[in-house]
Amino acid sequence: MNDVAIALNGVSKCFQRYEQPADRLKDLLLPGRSRSNPFWALRDISLEVPRGQTLGIIGRNGSGKSTLLQIIVGTLMPSQGAVRTNGRISALLELGSGFDPEFTGRQNIFFNGQMLGLSRAELEERFDEIAAFADIGEFLERPVKTYSSGMFVRLAFAVAIHTQPDILVVDEALSVGDEAFQRKCYARIHAIRDGGGTILFVSHGASTVVELCDRAVLLDGGEMLLDGNPKLVVDKYQKLIYAPPGRVEELRGEIRRLNGAEPAMFSHKELTIVESMASEPMQPVMARTPWVKGGPKLTPSFDPDLKPPTMTTYASRGAQLAEPQITTLKGKPVNCLIGREEYLYTYTVRFEREVSQVRFGMLIKTISGLELGGASLEGRRLGIDRVPAGTVAKVKFRFKCLLNPDAYFLNAGVSGTVDGVFGYLDRWIDAAMFKVQAEEFTWASGMVDLMVDPDATFYDGVADGLVIEQGTSSLETR
Repeated sequence: MNDVAIALNGVSKCFQRYEQPADRLKDLLLPGRSRSNPFWALRDISLEVPRGQTLGIIGRNGSGKSTLLQIIVGTLMPSQGAVRTNGRISALLELGSGFDPEFTGRQNIFFNGQMLGLSRAELEERFDEIAAFADIGEFLERPVKTYSSGMFVRLAFAVAIHTQPDILVVDEALSVGDEAFQRKCYARIHAIRDGGGTILFVSHGASTVVELCDRAVLLDGGEMLLDGNPKLVVDKYQKLIYAPPGRVEELRGEIRRLNGAEPAMFSHKELTIVESMASEPMQPVMARTPWVKGGPKLTPSFDPDLKPPTMTTYASRGAQLAEPQITTLKGKPVNCLIGREEYLYTYTVRFEREVSQVRFGMLIKTISGLELGGASLEGRRLGIDRVPAGTVAKVKFRFKCLLNPDAYFLNAGVSGTVDGVFGYLDRWIDAAMFKVQAEEFTWASGMVDLMVDPDATFYDGVADGLVIEQGTSSLETR
């Protein structure tokens, strides 16, 4: 068990369901004949999670995800099988679980923290950090029954991560709250993972599971259908949830057979259909003209409250970063951007020592920390291979915002050689934050806008007489 954080062996969980509340009482008072209907929420789950692994658990509603997590953290006992855990577990399960609604936020920090294994002295030592991370102001002194769902999550997550867990369990809670707080939570999850912690992560967000997890399992109907690469597991999960009701069981069987096997790009049946489509002669009826953006014109703007929740800075080594911001090409500060328009990301660097081989960098990331793209500017290409002490550089990165509506975060950094050693001279993580505004209508999907101009051509015998009306997604017949 030294290298295994969690081990499940044949774990099953059965709940007794009653048609009427009185039947439960009759079972207690008149044993001998059960009046319940057994419901197996989990069936024969065997799983090992090595130390330091981030495991994603996905599945449809009612698939057994939350039951499995509760058994792992010890709030439920399995009906069959064995569970072993190795290390301190901190869990963020159902919203507000482990909190007394009559207690204030301050009282619940101590109440919940002691339930998670910390002593009162340890909680007093970490209280200021917990309160700062939760950042709920005066509500800390109010009963938690007055909290919004976002405040619940802020306080619960702050307590959970400050117990310094060996195993962190998160169940959908991060879908609540604003983008800035979500970014702060994901940054802390990454820190726990990088420090060797084990993470169990339940989410309906497919992209988040692929980005964050090393491995994923798919639960359905209490059964573990698939265990493997997150991308494969997510693909099969999405195929399962969109399957017609009559095909679900057949698809479940196909997914079971994938355990330990690499899937082909196309099944034989799918390949036959593709070949058939390619061989059929088709005559075009008409083609839609290219779509042009419509709707009211948006303008970039600046929101003073749109700030990164946390900013991590490296120890300075001869240079100091300052003033990271996004501006229009005319220099107006903005952080609410318009897609497909150009902007400048700027910051200044003051060199306190003589430096050579200077480079400046920038990076754009999602809320969960996925690195979308960036750039590195090498100083020697601009004829400044050696920068004397006292020099101030104004760094500008001109970029086109090819991102779809969401919140994003920026890094800034400068590197170079000092005393014969090349490395970061200064670096800011989450130095700035911006949003891309939602347009009234767009074809784009996903995170990155590939500036696709979609078109459709219809053919005789397929959709004769149908055209796509320009600027809409409706069909009209002619």
